[in-house]
Amino acid sequence: MKDLFGKAILDYQTGNAPENLTTETSISEEDEMSVAYLFRSYAEMPKLEQRALKLAKGRVLDVGCGAGSHSLYLQNECKLDVTAVDISANAIEACKLRGIRNSIIKDVMEINGEKFDTILLLMNGTGIFGKLKRISKSLQKLKSLLNPGGQILIDSSDIIYMFDEDDDGGKWIPSDIDYYGEVTFTVKYKGETEQPFDWLYIDYNTLQNAAHANGFNCELVVEGEHYDYLARLTV
Repeated sequence: MKDLFGKAILDYQTGNAPENLTTETSISEEDEMSVAYLFRSYAEMPKLEQRALKLAKGRVLDVGCGAGSHSLYLQNECKLDVTAVDISANAIEACKLRGIRNSIIKDVMEINGEKFDTILLLMNGTGIFGKLKRISKSLQKLKSLLNPGGQILIDSSDIIYMFDEDDDGGKWIPSDIDYYGEVTFTVKYKGETEQPFDWLYIDYNTLQNAAHANGFNCELVVEGEHYDYLARLTV
């Protein structure tokens, strides 16, 4: 991986002529994303993210932290013990420069011997599962990282709206995919193109079923303005 997402974050943090990111998926055309958005304050966050941060408690693990805006708020404003993790070395460097005390280059699947009261997976947190078939392994790993009484706060979107309808109101879903929320994601930045990677959007009912199958309670906390939602998983 070229870590282009992380490069954009670090460029913005250090004032190194940052540019917008270009994203594209297997079911959508190219779209520009402002890197500045990743550095938003609490007041600039969607209500879904604000609600998640208000529910956070105890020792917090911020998975896929990116530029660290959620961790920064919880650390500085809520005075919580936060560990920010991301597989991007550049993003973690930016987090450290922003003053996040505990930021680590790490895949959550490789964290061992640690326990948390809150695990955050925001900005389509289900994306890191990649494929629906990997969700049980991922949920079991997350469960192993929870303290008794702990919680997972995770958001996603039901992207069924992106598919065309037939005359009967049904949706045209390609036959070559296992689940309509599985997409391939590509990122471009400053003339470079990242290796495409799997990304998962999951509707709430499917998440709830997977949660129950893996020993979790699943609660729909809040629905966003565009088919998105925040869920709370507890053992």
